[in-house]
Amino acid sequence: MVSGAGRMETWRSASAFAPPRLPRVPLSQDRRLGILLLGVAAGTNIPTPLLLVYRDELDMSSTALTALFGVYALGLVPALTLAGPAADRWGRRRVVIPTAVLSALASLLFVTATGSEPLLFLVRFLQGAGAGAVFSVGSAWLVETGLREGRTSGARTAAVTMTGGFAIGPVVAGLIGEWGPWPLVLPYLLHTAFLLLTVAVAWSVKETLPTRRVMRTSTRTGPLRPGTARTALLVVAPLAVCVYAFPASAVGGIPVLIGFPVAPVALTGLLAGMTLGMGALTAPLQGRLGARTAPVAATCGAVGYAATAIAAAVPPLLLLAVPAACLLGAGGGLALASGLSRLPQVAADGRLGTVSAAYYGFAYLGFAMPLLLASFSGYVDVALLLGGLAVVCAALAVQQSRARL
Repeated sequence: MVSGAGRMETWRSASAFAPPRLPRVPLSQDRRLGILLLGVAAGTNIPTPLLLVYRDELDMSSTALTALFGVYALGLVPALTLAGPAADRWGRRRVVIPTAVLSALASLLFVTATGSEPLLFLVRFLQGAGAGAVFSVGSAWLVETGLREGRTSGARTAAVTMTGGFAIGPVVAGLIGEWGPWPLVLPYLLHTAFLLLTVAVAWSVKETLPTRRVMRTSTRTGPLRPGTARTALLVVAPLAVCVYAFPASAVGGIPVLIGFPVAPVALTGLLAGMTLGMGALTAPLQGRLGARTAPVAATCGAVGYAATAIAAAVPPLLLLAVPAACLLGAGGGLALASGLSRLPQVAADGRLGTVSAAYYGFAYLGFAMPLLLASFSGYVDVALLLGGLAVVCAALAVQQSRARL
């Protein structure tokens, strides 16, 4: 029989060979908000590769398809008009959490809209409303939370998680849409479950602006710091349009206006994933590029549009559209990271929610780019339109390099 002391010695000897217990590191609050942004962003581009499925199911025209892609931006109008000021008055949490739940509801409603084109437009509009509120106020909440925790990387975290979500959604939807079961149902159900999980993860994140302070500052000051209005309008706003104009042109324009010869649904999803994934990969470079981020972003757009124009003009060079789309995605990600890092410099104390909403208002104008390309393609060759956009972006790169912000 082994004594108590002997048993204790045996346990000590055995425990010496056991793996050490690693300390449990809780997920920081700003990263929890990043996961929420990723969850909402993943749903916004699920319909993108499925546009071709909707076209076959509902006999939709190319103009209707690009309009469906862009009606998402119309839903942003009430969201951005109301969400920013509401968050500055009542706090970030009271805006972000309910609108994230609205985004989950929109994904569920897509399941019921598969047989009706008007209902499809309505649900896409609701999806834009929910996403616009979450992105504008949620990114401000994330930046403020990161600053409270001693980190200045909030803008990059927001850009990476959002563009990462934009990339994940269409890849999954494209693969399911091409080869999986229930192509117009399963992607939305998966997203709903994932988004509700991210809401649970972000549920305990603390409010960054106490209600009393927000109400006091929001009624006595303008949204911008004195002397920054010109900079915000002429420097920050033009590049903000590029945030979504660049990837939207690649994701919503190339598959419809140029087309893919085989597996169009899967290739559209993969193209969207590559384009937006490049945005997620390049956004962290803002930390190294600093003030050069903005002109580099515009340059990526210029080269991307030029290469896409060549692909549209010369059919044997169609594959050139793939690296061109990646460049456009990289430019969009860098533009987003640059813009979000600039906002605290122009926003008045306690008004970052309003300024962030205005910033996203300019950014989402870019979602109209595929519709504009489709509308003017009946009068002007697509290659010429894309070449013109390349020239505009080159001029923007020069303007951004000379800006002092």
